[in-house]
Amino acid sequence: MKGCMSLVICLAALTACSITADAKDLSITTIKDDPYAMSRGPELEGYCVDLLAMLSKKLGFKYKLHLVKDNRYGVMDSSGNWQGMIGEIIRGEADLAVAPLTLTAVREQVVDMTTPFMQTGLGFILRKDLASEESTFSLMSPFSTDMWVGVLIAFLLTGLCMFLVGRVSPTEWAEPDTEEHNFTLLHSFWYITGALTLQGAGPHPKALSGQLISAIWWLFAILLLACYFGNFNSALHSSNKHISIMSFEDLANQDVIDYGTVESGSTMMFFKYSNNPVYRRIYQHMERKKSYVQSMEEGVRRTQEGNFAFIGEAVSLDLAVARYCKLTRSQEVIGMRGYAIAAPLGSPLVKNLTIAILQLSESGELTYLRDKWWASSCMGADRAQTSEALQPSDLRGLFVLLGLGLAVGLLLALIELLSRVRNQAKDGKKSCCSVLTSELNRRFGSGGESAEEDSLDKNKA
Repeated sequence: MKGCMSLVICLAALTACSITADAKDLSITTIKDDPYAMSRGPELEGYCVDLLAMLSKKLGFKYKLHLVKDNRYGVMDSSGNWQGMIGEIIRGEADLAVAPLTLTAVREQVVDMTTPFMQTGLGFILRKDLASEESTFSLMSPFSTDMWVGVLIAFLLTGLCMFLVGRVSPTEWAEPDTEEHNFTLLHSFWYITGALTLQGAGPHPKALSGQLISAIWWLFAILLLACYFGNFNSALHSSNKHISIMSFEDLANQDVIDYGTVESGSTMMFFKYSNNPVYRRIYQHMERKKSYVQSMEEGVRRTQEGNFAFIGEAVSLDLAVARYCKLTRSQEVIGMRGYAIAAPLGSPLVKNLTIAILQLSESGELTYLRDKWWASSCMGADRAQTSEALQPSDLRGLFVLLGLGLAVGLLLALIELLSRVRNQAKDGKKSCCSVLTSELNRRFGSGGESAEEDSLDKNKA
């Protein structure tokens, strides 16, 4: 009798161990979607793969991960049957679905879902040249802000150099005590401004140093204007110059570019059943144009090609923007929702998974995973092409040429002055330093200032 009881107990224990082992060996379905699950040789990697590993370690279960057969998230067909990962859960082909699966009321009726492991909303991406806001100061658009600052500095330095050369060069101003000084500070800036308008403004410099600076500035001005009008002409004749799309209302109010979302997905359903008139118009446009795509990859590709805006969940769109620098995401995000893990109705795993997800969120692990898989990988070449405005680096050689011309011009003026000082010192049997000091006082002192005032009064007259 005791032997029979022992045998029964052993069989029961073996059966319980077998059931426990089978229960822990979970079948988990996912979908290939960058960066949630991606192929790396024979294995998968990504955000959801790392999340699943963390949950497995925390709850102590084993699992087998496989891709959903029809590459669908979960949608009900016309006959009432569920497809995709939700269908596999309902049919018992999988114990869990770990993927960017949107938590919706319709799905919650047929499966149990955990608390969201990621919050998101709906936005859209499009090329940056389509999203750029029209500016009142479009005349400034051919040059970047840094470029305009560089041009202003070049203008001020050139005007100052012309003024200094006019003062220092004996050829330009031979007798400061008796002659009028033509190149006052005001006239110097007026002279180089005339060059920018390709008109010129006399009188022109007589000294070699002044002529050199004048020639270099004219060359700088001509090339700068050529770059400005060339870039301005390109922007003016752009086919997208009148389009500025910043919100869903802007998207619905134009018919120049097409837009769409993944067919039969939760995003499409949001617009289909929305009572907002703007969102209804967006759905009607997509239905009329049949502008749906089969996957997010197709939507991103069409957006990069131009004249298309892809509507999707903001967190996924952020990844596309991080990898393709020509794209931008709308600031407006609507229809907030979350990604959650799906399990069969009544599954005891849902409670434990929810607690584990909350613990990972509170400890910062979910933030770490987000930063890891959403890191920007924009290439430098792509970045450079996203801005049409010319940068100072684009015309670096032109600025260097101007700087060298100004330096050589000042050096020549100084050599002219030193040569005259040396001759005067030799003739008058004085030291060069005393003659140089006296000459500088005449040119920059009270005598020079009075001569400049007389010249200014004459120019006004």
